[in-house]
Amino acid sequence: MKRLISICLILGLIMGLVGCGSPKPTEGEVIPSDATDAKTGEDGSELTSATGDLVIYCPHPLEFINPLVSEFESQTDIKVEVIAAGTGELLKRVESEQANPLGDIFWGGSLSTMEPQMTLFENYQSANEEFVQESMKNVEGPLTRFTDIPSVLMINTDLIGDIEINGYEDLLNPALKGKIAHCDPSKSSSSYEHLINILYAMGDGDPDKGWDYVDKFCENLDGKLLSGSSAVYKGVADGEYVVGLTFEEGGAKYVADGAPVKLVYMEEGVISKPDGVYIIKNAQNMQNAKIFIDFITSKDAQTIIVEQLNRRSVRTDVPAPSYMTQKEDMNIIFDNQELVVSKKEEWITKFNDIFTSK
Repeated sequence: MKRLISICLILGLIMGLVGCGSPKPTEGEVIPSDATDAKTGEDGSELTSATGDLVIYCPHPLEFINPLVSEFESQTDIKVEVIAAGTGELLKRVESEQANPLGDIFWGGSLSTMEPQMTLFENYQSANEEFVQESMKNVEGPLTRFTDIPSVLMINTDLIGDIEINGYEDLLNPALKGKIAHCDPSKSSSSYEHLINILYAMGDGDPDKGWDYVDKFCENLDGKLLSGSSAVYKGVADGEYVVGLTFEEGGAKYVADGAPVKLVYMEEGVISKPDGVYIIKNAQNMQNAKIFIDFITSKDAQTIIVEQLNRRSVRTDVPAPSYMTQKEDMNIIFDNQELVVSKKEEWITKFNDIFTSK
């Protein structure tokens, strides 16, 4: 009799556990790759993880990468390996590995650099697309936008004195000669984006008319051209330069930390472009790659991006930090992306020819 009761208790316990099932994820939560039902692809086939891990190629600095990767790993139990290098170097890896992809995600790179390479990446719409701002939606297929990045001027407030800087025209002030931090546009995406911004802003929408300004600007650089994006915002923050041309993120961290710097959004016009995240075509860990895309566009991750990493969200429900100028208060202008892509090498060569002639 006792044995019969014991068997009944065990059976009851098993049935109770089966009946409980898996809890329904809350809004914004990322579902682990081994959770509940298997996901299916667009063709109805079952998606499975090759290794249970994820390999990410990423040109972002580690201080940007680490908090988001750590949160992703804690939410999903997916182990992430990050290969950090420059955008150009990583793109060459993706190209050379097409027959046997070793990476799953390409995370970063300016639109001007990445759009010509769209055939290297899979089409995928994130689960959060309905929350993405209209101008930031994925209409291309492979291009998921995850941050919004204006080009800005970064000013050292201890050094600026009574010099007034409201835009590009003010950078021609002789008092700033040799005191402007700017990068080689062939080595820095932020510098190339500023070149685009300059050509359109100072050419009144016609980039061909912006080169007269570039000639004068290069004269005021006084032979100084830095080799990396970080050298610009660090140089301004450390007092080596009065003003630098950078992405908003580069200077925003110093503003948030109370450093003697401020950001200026050029009165002649500001181009604000998104950063993208992509699934590498035929990725070995396709399911986990899609989970990462859903994570990085989730409200949780986008809030980390805004509150900890000093960038703007692409979501409608995650506002920019209070210390950043709201986009409606900027003079936002636009480039012709197709033209920008086709002219990239030509414009970079022309800029360097002008600079070296000074």
